[in-house]
Amino acid sequence: MIKILNARYEGKFSVALQFSDGSEGHFNASVYFKDRKGSLLEALKVETYFKRFFIDAGALCWPNGLELSPQRLHELCVVETA
Repeated sequence: MIKILNARYEGKFSVALQFSDGSEGHFNASVYFKDRKGSLLEALKVETYFKRFFIDAGALCWPNGLELSPQRLHELCVVETA
Protein backbone atom coordinates (compact mmCIF):
# COMPACT_ATOMS: atom_id res chain seq x y z
CA MET A 1 0.00 0.00 0.00
CA ILE A 2 1.43 3.36 -1.07
CA LYS A 3 1.65 6.21 1.41
CA ILE A 4 2.67 9.83 1.14
CA LEU A 5 5.83 10.43 3.16
CA ASN A 6 6.40 14.10 2.44
CA ALA A 7 4.47 16.97 0.87
CA ARG A 8 5.87 20.40 0.02
CA TYR A 9 3.91 23.35 -1.33
CA GLU A 10 5.39 24.68 -4.57
CA GLY A 11 3.03 27.58 -5.24
CA LYS A 12 0.01 28.05 -7.50
CA PHE A 13 -1.88 25.09 -5.93
CA SER A 14 0.89 22.62 -6.74
CA VAL A 15 2.27 20.14 -4.20
CA ALA A 16 5.46 18.06 -4.55
CA LEU A 17 4.85 14.58 -3.14
CA GLN A 18 7.20 11.84 -2.04
CA PHE A 19 5.71 8.33 -1.88
CA SER A 20 6.66 5.27 0.14
CA ASP A 21 7.66 3.33 -3.00
CA GLY A 22 10.49 5.81 -3.63
CA SER A 23 8.70 7.72 -6.38
CA GLU A 24 8.01 11.44 -6.45
CA GLY A 25 5.39 13.48 -8.23
CA HIS A 26 3.67 16.83 -8.54
CA PHE A 27 -0.03 17.24 -7.76
CA ASN A 28 -1.61 20.18 -9.57
CA ALA A 29 -4.75 20.78 -7.53
CA SER A 30 -6.04 23.59 -9.76
CA VAL A 31 -6.44 21.10 -12.62
CA TYR A 32 -7.81 18.31 -10.40
CA PHE A 33 -10.45 20.46 -8.67
CA LYS A 34 -11.42 22.41 -11.81
CA ASP A 35 -14.45 20.27 -12.69
CA ARG A 36 -15.21 18.95 -9.20
CA LYS A 37 -17.77 20.46 -6.86
CA GLY A 38 -18.57 19.97 -3.23
CA SER A 39 -18.67 21.83 0.05
CA LEU A 40 -15.29 20.48 1.18
CA LEU A 41 -13.60 21.62 -2.04
CA GLU A 42 -14.79 25.24 -1.83
CA ALA A 43 -12.35 26.13 0.95
CA LEU A 44 -9.45 24.76 -1.08
CA LYS A 45 -9.99 27.37 -3.77
CA VAL A 46 -8.44 29.91 -1.39
CA GLU A 47 -4.67 29.54 -1.54
CA THR A 48 -4.06 30.39 2.12
CA TYR A 49 -6.41 27.58 3.13
CA PHE A 50 -5.09 25.15 0.52
CA LYS A 51 -1.58 25.55 1.94
CA ARG A 52 -2.79 24.18 5.30
CA PHE A 53 -2.57 20.57 4.05
CA PHE A 54 -0.95 17.90 6.21
CA ILE A 55 -0.23 14.19 6.00
CA ASP A 56 -2.29 11.82 8.14
CA ALA A 57 -1.89 8.04 7.91
CA GLY A 58 -0.17 8.48 4.54
CA ALA A 59 -2.95 10.58 2.96
CA LEU A 60 -3.00 14.27 2.00
CA CYS A 61 -5.53 16.03 4.26
CA TRP A 62 -6.98 19.43 5.15
CA PRO A 63 -8.51 20.72 8.41
CA ASN A 64 -12.06 20.60 6.99
CA GLY A 65 -11.90 16.78 6.77
CA LEU A 66 -11.04 16.42 3.09
CA GLU A 67 -8.63 13.56 2.51
CA LEU A 68 -7.10 12.50 -0.80
CA SER A 69 -5.99 8.90 -1.08
CA PRO A 70 -2.29 8.36 -1.62
CA GLN A 71 -3.02 5.71 -4.25
CA ARG A 72 -5.18 8.11 -6.27
CA LEU A 73 -2.60 10.89 -5.98
CA HIS A 74 0.09 8.46 -7.11
CA GLU A 75 -1.99 7.71 -10.22
CA LEU A 76 -2.67 11.40 -10.92
CA CYS A 77 0.84 12.73 -10.45
CA VAL A 78 3.61 12.84 -12.96
CA VAL A 79 5.64 10.27 -11.05
CA GLU A 80 9.40 9.97 -11.18
CA THR A 81 11.52 7.34 -9.47
CA ALA A 82 13.86 8.87 -6.93
